[in-house]
Amino acid sequence: IMELFRDLIALLVLIIFTLGGQDEGLLLVQGLACNWGTRATHPLPPDIVVKLMKDNGFDKVKLFEAEPWVMKALGNSGIQVMVGIPNDFLAPLASSVRVAEDWVSQNVSSYISKMGVDIRSVAVGNEPFLKTYKDAYLHTTFPALQNVQAALIRAGLGRQVKVTVPLNADVYDSESGLPSDGNFRPDIHNLMISIIKFLSDNGAPLTINIYPFLSLYADPHFPVDYAFFSGNSSPIVDGPISYTNVLDANFDTLISALEKNGFPSLPVIIGEVGWPSDGDASANIEYARRFNQGLLDRIIRGQGSPKRKTPPDIYLFGLIDEDAKSILPGNFERHWGVFYYDGTVKYPLVRGANNRTLVPAKGVRYLARQWCIMAPEASLSDPNLPDSINYACTYADCTSLGYGSSCGGLDVRSNASYAFNMYYQTLNQQKGSCDQFHNLSVVTATEPSADSSCRFEIMIDVGRHEKTPNASTPSHGRQKQSSTIAVAIVLLLLIIMNGP
Repeated sequence: IMELFRDLIALLVLIIFTLGGQDEGLLLVQGLACNWGTRATHPLPPDIVVKLMKDNGFDKVKLFEAEPWVMKALGNSGIQVMVGIPNDFLAPLASSVRVAEDWVSQNVSSYISKMGVDIRSVAVGNEPFLKTYKDAYLHTTFPALQNVQAALIRAGLGRQVKVTVPLNADVYDSESGLPSDGNFRPDIHNLMISIIKFLSDNGAPLTINIYPFLSLYADPHFPVDYAFFSGNSSPIVDGPISYTNVLDANFDTLISALEKNGFPSLPVIIGEVGWPSDGDASANIEYARRFNQGLLDRIIRGQGSPKRKTPPDIYLFGLIDEDAKSILPGNFERHWGVFYYDGTVKYPLVRGANNRTLVPAKGVRYLARQWCIMAPEASLSDPNLPDSINYACTYADCTSLGYGSSCGGLDVRSNASYAFNMYYQTLNQQKGSCDQFHNLSVVTATEPSADSSCRFEIMIDVGRHEKTPNASTPSHGRQKQSSTIAVAIVLLLLIIMNGP
């Protein structure tokens, strides 16, 4: 009987792994997480995005708000969700628990109970203490956090769903520049301690966003290698610890601040970290691949920082480019994705065993293969040309034309063609949309000749995407089949063991 028992156990394991292996999106590592932003003129259909995440091993996602079309696609997907609350909602939520209860009912409870969305946390605000906000959310963030927590408890979700506040790394600093001297910013020190104590009392994590790219962007003399994970940089020696990259040093500055203020074990999540691929000389494909591959390698190895050997949950920023995002911080803001706007792969990233790399989105439909370009007979000396280019770039994304960017090396004619085409595509190739540039433009079916690094886009045809089944349906069916077989085998074992 014992020999039969062992054989059946082996069979059970084989069946489970065989069934799991049938899924093309089988996770090679656990805990890959990403940010999914939706500020796009032609957003990728949410069912396709969910499938894209599953195919590439992302089982956790952070959203910036609870958009119904996104939440519906995440239902029964097996992906854990952190749902965000925009800063503009902080004041109403801070005003009363009732407002918070209504928000939780509509944006958390209903999606969990009716659609099977696996919501694990609520991000109250997004970097509300940034210095550039000039204290706009200083008095509403903590009350909103308290009221949302109270609302979750009243909804019976206090244990299942945790609250957090995603903060920028500028909420702490170090006078000496050494991580061990880290402390919270003097102007918000008391507020930070109140928030941290509240999170600690409720078993909730602190979320921090860290951007090594911005260190390089802000300081042309910043040591480039220190932004990456190659270990080639001259280390910063802090007592017995040598720091060879800015992510570890920045993270441990926060850990030192927590230790100094009596919270050495508070859970911390890195809510955003990544590298943009365009929009600046330092935002390029080579650097983005180098940084994000190094980051993924650390996650796969389970590597933490010198002060916290166990790595936190790390949410890669971001999944897909967003061509309608604000560029106030810089043109690079629209190019953080590891995928282009349409889910195509920007650069190879090895994401686990067997050297598997990223795979593109499937089932994407596009507008017709035609472009709006500067007419061959149009003159570069035409006085209307500068205003026409400016008009096109006012209503479309021309951030790739900037100095040091992927299309920054185009000649004047190609530069105008790029601008005209982005306008034409953004307007869905509507009839007449290529005729608004003083007879300087024309529609062509021949792909514009351009530098290989410069993409003359054709947009997604958002009108042609029919409603698709939930992306989780095939894998959910396999899981159910696997569970049924497992139960059957266990019952068989019980019969054998209790038999005569």
